[in-house]
Amino acid sequence: MTEIGHGLHAQTISAPVAEARPRRFSVHGQEVTDPYAWLKAENWQTVLKDPAALPEDIAAYLKAENAFSEAALAGTAALRQTLVAEMRGRIQEDESGVPEPDGPFAYYTRHREGGQHPLVCRRPVTAPDVPESGPDPDETILIDGDREGEGLPFFEIAAAVHSDDHTRLAWSVDTKGSELYTIRVRDLATGLDSDDRVDATSGEAVWAGDGESFWYVAVDANHRPAKVMRHRLGTPQSADETLYTEADAGYFVHIGKTQSGAFLDVTASDHETSEVRLLDRHAEGARLRLIEPRTPLLIYGVEHRGDRLFIRTNADGAEDFKIVTAPLDDPGRATWTDLVPHRAGVMIRHLHVLAGHLIRLEIENARPRIVVRALADDTEHTVAFDEEAYSLGLRAGLAFDTATIRFVYSSMTTPSETWDYDCASRTRTLRKRQTVPSGHDPAAYVTRRLFATAPDGEQVPISLLHRRDLALDGSAPLLLYGYGSYGTLMPAAFRTNLLSLVDRGFVYAIAHIRGGTEKGWRWYLDGKREKKPNTFTDFIACARALIAARYTAEKRIVAHGGSAGGMLMGAVANLAPELFAGIVADVPFVDVLNTMLDAELPLTPPEWPEWGNPGESEAAFRTILSYSPYDNVAAKEYPAILALGGLTDPRVTYWEPAKWVARLRATMTGGGPVLLRINMEAGHGGAAGRFDRLEEVALIYAFALMAVGKA
Repeated sequence: MTEIGHGLHAQTISAPVAEARPRRFSVHGQEVTDPYAWLKAENWQTVLKDPAALPEDIAAYLKAENAFSEAALAGTAALRQTLVAEMRGRIQEDESGVPEPDGPFAYYTRHREGGQHPLVCRRPVTAPDVPESGPDPDETILIDGDREGEGLPFFEIAAAVHSDDHTRLAWSVDTKGSELYTIRVRDLATGLDSDDRVDATSGEAVWAGDGESFWYVAVDANHRPAKVMRHRLGTPQSADETLYTEADAGYFVHIGKTQSGAFLDVTASDHETSEVRLLDRHAEGARLRLIEPRTPLLIYGVEHRGDRLFIRTNADGAEDFKIVTAPLDDPGRATWTDLVPHRAGVMIRHLHVLAGHLIRLEIENARPRIVVRALADDTEHTVAFDEEAYSLGLRAGLAFDTATIRFVYSSMTTPSETWDYDCASRTRTLRKRQTVPSGHDPAAYVTRRLFATAPDGEQVPISLLHRRDLALDGSAPLLLYGYGSYGTLMPAAFRTNLLSLVDRGFVYAIAHIRGGTEKGWRWYLDGKREKKPNTFTDFIACARALIAARYTAEKRIVAHGGSAGGMLMGAVANLAPELFAGIVADVPFVDVLNTMLDAELPLTPPEWPEWGNPGESEAAFRTILSYSPYDNVAAKEYPAILALGGLTDPRVTYWEPAKWVARLRATMTGGGPVLLRINMEAGHGGAAGRFDRLEEVALIYAFALMAVGKA
């Protein structure tokens, strides 16, 4: 029996008890016990495609967990309704993106009032400006997401790519949440889909120049993007031609188009090595051309202009990347010439090449900036902002022969602003400012950048947000978010949903811990494989620094992380449970050892460079075993925990949080409650509809408020 609510809406409810069916095995001479291995369905590949195929005993257990969580949080039902209404009130329901010009048309997405899914639209570039009210007479809706997704429990459009002549649209959709996308082809004159249908893809599509065929990435039986195929319109998928096959299960394949439009880009990569091939999109019979053979730890990406390639790479010890050029007819590494040299601590995150300009997005000490280089004379200038912490994103756009780039700026207090920037005249044009219909006063909030001292002396950045009138006396509850994997940067961006917590007295903080790239590539390297524990101790150091600065106190912090950040949640729950009132682990990667030992799972071989291969390396086995959350659950008191998962998630499979929760309940000596909620109709990203997502956010926020006694 478990007491729910820490005295608020307290009730006594029986938690589900998972039967222990121990599986014992030996790795590098050490026995490992997995008491809940049976929760992994033997037919998991089938379940990804057909959730109804889930074995009855597992389905019954997951449904019991969902019922228990719903009962445990029943006292927050009214609060969740209020939260959803608040968050929805901050959404401009008929929001429209800024059109992207490409030849005679400008393409964009928008939502209709009350609509769950996006509409893919276009309008002529010569048409008058959009009217202030009423329908746009010049708009054509190419894909109506609300209509296409009507009646489906899950619906997500991955891509909508028009042919060069603007007559056709290849669009891909997932209707299970399993990230197995079907590509259809729409005739833009009639608005009807052809009989062409390509199943089991990654969702990416690139048209051939003549618009009569397109390339896509096929997903193999283990859900890995492994082949580049060409589909010719009017032919069955069984007749599709193979352009490229990746033989190494540790590499994922992706396709794209160079900004110049000249080439198909085929990239095979893992987390620390990449290899690029180009193919002329306009020449029938053209062959893939390898730029530079894969070399361990060499990363590079390619853009094109005229007779030269522009390459972002870490070659020659350029840890934070540099930009080199190479002749198109001889692009191998021997010909690479430095254009933008490496500077330690200044990481080049993105490269964008237009007809006359090279644009790069850099970050230094967790602060981003855009640098524009005129290719005619190699002069440079910078676009930057003054706030302590902010987010800056560079958008590629659809055109090449232009001097205009688009960037999006926001901070934790400042709503998102979309700007067009003329690289030649150095002038900015505001194209859109995010509207908060229910109102938002940036002056009522404060955003700050603090630093925590890690156990080894490293300074860990923290971005935080709170109301200006909040008393910083240590009494405030605090939501501390962290990720810290794959080099992913956590931007200090504006998020309207957070205001529902901040307006209730919470401080919101992002811990920019090692494993990300906020302080350069070294920041990432110091948080992976044998150095992974730095990620966890950095997060704990951030929590303690916020306590010391009197932003909060012990047992007033709710920690939140998802996916690899969910692994972080499991690790800190084991290492420092006394700090936290609650932990939200969203699609948490908590069964690290068992997953990394299972080479058949979709992500396992490509993940070995990130975590290590515990089957081959005893050192990697010992490291992972030392922190894997599932394997380190101990007889101690744990904070309240909410674990969320998706039945059709191919990235972090549903059984990871299910097994973790079962072991926690069977082992912990007090604390809790420990709750598990599995979305039986979605995958890694949760609900696809924009308003359905609010229900999931409200659940998390209600749990956080409950954990600190504010529900």
